Amino acid sequence: MTMTGSLPKALSVFFLALTLGTVGALAQTAAHDDLRALRYYLQQNDQAAAQAELRRLRVAFPDWRPPANLNDLLSVEATASVDEGAIWRLIERRDYAGARQLIEQGRGRVAGWTPPSDLLRVLETNEAQDNFSAAVSARDATRAISIARGAPQLMSCDRINNAWLLADMYILSGQNGLALTTYRNTVQSCPTYDQMQTTLEKSSAIASQSELRDLFVLARRTNAGAKGQLDQLEARLLGGARAPVANTAAAAPARSAPTPAPAAAAVPVAPVSAGSAQGALPLRGDGRISEVRRLKEQEQYARCLAASQSPRSLDVLYERSWCAYGNQRPTEALVGFQAAAQAGDSLGANVRRDAHFGMALAYLSMNMTEQGAATAAQVRLTDTQHREIETIVLDQRGVRAYRAGDFRQAIGYFDTLERVSGSLRRDLAILRAYAYLNTGQRPTARAEFERLHSQLATAETRQGLNAAR
Repeated sequence: MTMTGSLPKALSVFFLALTLGTVGALAQTAAHDDLRALRYYLQQNDQAAAQAELRRLRVAFPDWRPPANLNDLLSVEATASVDEGAIWRLIERRDYAGARQLIEQGRGRVAGWTPPSDLLRVLETNEAQDNFSAAVSARDATRAISIARGAPQLMSCDRINNAWLLADMYILSGQNGLALTTYRNTVQSCPTYDQMQTTLEKSSAIASQSELRDLFVLARRTNAGAKGQLDQLEARLLGGARAPVANTAAAAPARSAPTPAPAAAAVPVAPVSAGSAQGALPLRGDGRISEVRRLKEQEQYARCLAASQSPRSLDVLYERSWCAYGNQRPTEALVGFQAAAQAGDSLGANVRRDAHFGMALAYLSMNMTEQGAATAAQVRLTDTQHREIETIVLDQRGVRAYRAGDFRQAIGYFDTLERVSGSLRRDLAILRAYAYLNTGQRPTARAEFERLHSQLATAETRQGLNAAR
């Protein structure tokens, strides 16, 4: 993965001055949060790391004096902190009741503790998304509409499928006027052409010609740069040639010319706007940045998370997000990447690009393929970053198409993945062989199973050979 950032010059001078003892006026004692990393190392019985952290604390906080028995710090921790990581993990497992229970326990056990606002927002949004998706799947239009009205964050452009599904629910309940209003609001709020194209195509199924023309006027006003594309789309839709609704994600080019698979919609996800909760954080100023960045670059992710609890600046939050991702905490990582992406390159060269890369990786690690692909498409990634995202996307789309019974589509994705990466993972090659078999290409399937069996004979390849015969 690509990570950027270096210690700002001002902070370098500050730490040098502290080391030389020339800024006595700034001396201070360490607060409870400043000792989180030390407590973590003590809990892990990592004496070398604990001693190194002690040396850092003495330099950073000259007035601070550690207790004679360092284990006294652990008794303080037991009564004065909440394991927020455990709450994040419950959210990722979609155990919202469990997460709320831990929050209430933390409030009761630690005086003055309150959960971070971003954690509460992700909890509420993911829970609302799950409930909305369940109502849509059950074709319970009344409940789906009620949930959407009570959780407007579900209608963000990053969750544009939700807006389309809400319109479907209005149509299902006979409220075509409100469905058209939903499409109109989406055209106005989500300005990229790909988003507009799908929204306009969907709206053409219920809008009169006059209403559809009005929507195109609004679309051109919202995205003047897409006028040529919008003109062509309007001519097609109003000319009576109504093509099937397009998917926002590009289909993989393949010799079997597959049709794009529909984008997944029923998935919980933290909205892009979640990063705004960190807007009150300054760009820099958290004195732990050097240590956090060092631990991240050494891939000591657990230590990095312990050293960056409750970030006090965006640069620390950004570095912590890479550690959260590396430590398999993608939901928490996503929130930090979103905040860094909004701050953009004011945090450092290419941070906006790399934060979007991190967001895409976090989405993909949660198997949220289309969200990951759409996020990556918002910036110009490096060739290496683009290739990494593309291979994961093709992998996940291929598996999803196979499971959906769209075997030609699966073959197309797997063929493209093989061309892009130069090889195809063995489990995917077996799936492709079965996809050949399921599309009537028995000789090709048999040849593929024979090739795999000659490389490594397993029960899977023997079963495939028997099926192909």
